[in-house]
Amino acid sequence: MAKAIHSMIRVLDEARSVSFYKNAFALDVEDRLDFETFTLIYLRNAEADFEVELTVNKGRTEPYALGDGYGHIAVVVDDLDAEHARFEATGLNPRKIVEFNKDGGLLARFFFVEDPDGYKIEVLQKHGRFR
Repeated sequence: MAKAIHSMIRVLDEARSVSFYKNAFALDVEDRLDFETFTLIYLRNAEADFEVELTVNKGRTEPYALGDGYGHIAVVVDDLDAEHARFEATGLNPRKIVEFNKDGGLLARFFFVEDPDGYKIEVLQKHGRFR
């Protein structure tokens, strides 16, 4: 059976991106592999084995065009309201909390935030299938 292990995104500024993911999601640098033309930075925390892989292409100065195919990465938290307040206090500019209902019942509570390169990240309250 296949197991998801990471999602890779290209970023312009390693320090800025590492700082964002540390502040927003407590992801620390697990590994950093430096090559001649690019660097790979693997971020994770103790809560899960899944990693965010940041790719920094050396010499790149123009922001990446995210296109219309990218959707988002999603994370789950125990207390959505507390995390939203923490994001606001830290200056991470989260969008408002949304409740998504189906057939008269709560399907999901969440908000979105964007990283320094514009990648959208959905932050979900642990509930139902989101565990």
